[in-house]
Amino acid sequence: MLMNYTIAVIAGDGVGVEIVPQALRVLETVGSRFGHTFDFKHVLMGGCALDVTGSPLPQETIDACLASDGVLLGAVGGPKWDNVPSDLRPESGLLTLRSAMGLYANIRPAILFEPLKSASPLRADIVDQGIDMVIVRELTGGIYFGKRGRIIGEGDSEGSVEAYDTECYSEEEVRRIANVAFQTAMIRGKKLTSIDKANVLESSRLWREVTHEVAQDYPEVEVGDMLVDNAAMQLVRNPSQFDVILANNIFGDILSDEAAMITGSIGMLGSASMGDTKRGLFEPIHGSAPDIAQRDIANPIATILSAAMMLKYSFGLFEESASIERAVDAVLAAGIRTCDIQDGSTTETVGTNQMGESICKAIETQR
Repeated sequence: MLMNYTIAVIAGDGVGVEIVPQALRVLETVGSRFGHTFDFKHVLMGGCALDVTGSPLPQETIDACLASDGVLLGAVGGPKWDNVPSDLRPESGLLTLRSAMGLYANIRPAILFEPLKSASPLRADIVDQGIDMVIVRELTGGIYFGKRGRIIGEGDSEGSVEAYDTECYSEEEVRRIANVAFQTAMIRGKKLTSIDKANVLESSRLWREVTHEVAQDYPEVEVGDMLVDNAAMQLVRNPSQFDVILANNIFGDILSDEAAMITGSIGMLGSASMGDTKRGLFEPIHGSAPDIAQRDIANPIATILSAAMMLKYSFGLFEESASIERAVDAVLAAGIRTCDIQDGSTTETVGTNQMGESICKAIETQR
């Protein structure tokens, strides 16, 4: 069935303006091959939006995202905006957009592609056991959204400054993200590891209690708890033990970046942010990388794979999504690399544009 889809496109800052166009090229190639059309609505968010409109997230952008079938994002932020007030920082625009769209579940696959085994910093015997996990991160609660502020000292401490950020979760917030993680485990290896710091934090003790309650609805799933510091160690010691990882906002943020690095490059992995509808926000897990922006060296694969996740999760186009994944694997198998991937088997080092073109050609020539 031929379909037309509207996609809100946010290139953002830094390398975002280079990597997003490559994902759009790939989507157009997929559309041409399978007979779909994609209507791209370009809108502003982040530092570039702040410079033009005075807000990191203009209402026009929110409206366009809510009217779309899916949202594709590059990256936001950069040192240019490091000293603006916290509510005007580029990253605050992203947090607000996730909230406006009702996106509370961040799904981050961490997969080591076969051609990139030697790019992983882990020992060969560990890598040979395989890395294929999904981190389900709670996205709209926790310390990133809790009360925060600064207190100016008085009396003996006059003139001193204290700063605080509050970690807070409701039972319902934990329950809904736990359900997403268990549902993900049911279609994978039926194993879930819940991450917390229950030996210290009261919020983690609630997290563990509610997760165990939800587990009763999924008796087929093997469930385990792991303290976050141990999880950070286990990801490099024995990553093959993980199938689905459930984590709160801050722990999931940190662990997913670690998981990305052990797969060879943070430039390889995309993510999906979902809520109660099929409309999601799809983005690479890396940042805006201003140090390499405008040099045609950024790796666009994470953004391209994020577009593939959009086809799967938001549009239900599973074969089309798989065609992108196969094309990426074929290009890597041919030894084509961007400069961030150092694995000793490179036959050709290419730039951002050339990598996008190579993946498009691989889609066109698939049988």
